[in-house]
Amino acid sequence: MARPINKLSALEVKSETKPGRHGDGGGLYLQVEPSGSKSWVFMWKRDGKRTAMGLGAFPTVGLADAREKAGAARKNLSAGRDPLLHARQEAEREEAEPTFAEAAEAFLDEDRMASWKNAKHRAQWQMTLGDAYCKYLGQMKVSAIETADVLKVLKPIWSTKPETASRLRGRIERVLSFAKMRGWRSGENPAMWRGHLDAILPKPEKLKRRGHHRAMVYQNVPAFIRRLREASGMDAKVLEFTILTAARSGETVNATWDEVDFEQKVWTVPANRMKAGRKHEVPLSPRAIALLRSLPRRSDNPYVFSGLRKGRSISAASMEMLLRRWELKDQTTIHGFRSCFRDWTGDCTTFPREVAEAALAHVVGDKAEQAYRRGTALERRRKLMTAWADFLASADGKGKVIPLAGRRKVAAE
Repeated sequence: MARPINKLSALEVKSETKPGRHGDGGGLYLQVEPSGSKSWVFMWKRDGKRTAMGLGAFPTVGLADAREKAGAARKNLSAGRDPLLHARQEAEREEAEPTFAEAAEAFLDEDRMASWKNAKHRAQWQMTLGDAYCKYLGQMKVSAIETADVLKVLKPIWSTKPETASRLRGRIERVLSFAKMRGWRSGENPAMWRGHLDAILPKPEKLKRRGHHRAMVYQNVPAFIRRLREASGMDAKVLEFTILTAARSGETVNATWDEVDFEQKVWTVPANRMKAGRKHEVPLSPRAIALLRSLPRRSDNPYVFSGLRKGRSISAASMEMLLRRWELKDQTTIHGFRSCFRDWTGDCTTFPREVAEAALAHVVGDKAEQAYRRGTALERRRKLMTAWADFLASADGKGKVIPLAGRRKVAAE
């Protein structure tokens, strides 16, 4: 007759003080030490030899968890496996298994990846598989990643950035296939398209029609900046900095303090965070410097625009939420401010086209032309960005921010 199990109650486990082993049945015991500390032990006998395996200390491991672990040990015994040896093997496998970020880096470091046509291609893979899009997956063990996790990364950009999202899905699939080949995971690939995600997400070709980013006319931006400066939240700060630097939102929200050189007044965005996969130096206007100096610097957070969670940056979605709260979401976009900057440069200044395009981190001309311009572009762009900041601080912006009668659409990059 099988020994009865579940003999202990949660209250008994909590209040038991008598030293010794107190059986719950099925080989599970609560072990109480003379000092009063408690732990769980699973015991079994095979070939006349009694063996004990620790299952963890109480209360870190509660009664329900201990019973679950004991149940797993009994299943191993029934299957002819040594529970202690099996637990050690599982622990070793868990320790050896990489996170998604580590697996992606290992995948990129494979010799066969050296056949890529240029460094830019590899940098684009690093950027998309890194914090820019895969921050959520980054610290997950590769064996733990499921379809819901992949969708959490893809869904926010599937309709708005279909080309990027489609490439990202393929890259995640490649990394997880690589992980399976290395023995780090098993089963179907949760990022697989045919016969899997194609039943959940719209087909990319239906979404690839070139979209437009809504933008206000540049004459209205100074009034919008004044409203931003009256707000006190970090979302308003990061949005103003994004507009001042004509940067993309992903570049600013992930900016770290070690990228900012206050002495040279330059913010250097690394290649892995740039769309073109090339390092971008941003000359900072006096207003941009003053904004940065007004921000708190935390020893436990490397990000310039810190979020609410410890050690994390603010989310790019916070800027979109600000526009929504101000009832501007249907009239302008964060990316549209880059178009405002470009139109203002063309209409109101005499700066050459290549200087404006360089300020937007657009690649202009062939490699020889780019190399020739590299030496003088920074200082010329500094003058341009200072003039832009002065315009944003002006008091003669025409029209109201709400409503934006002069709104327009600009081609997406």
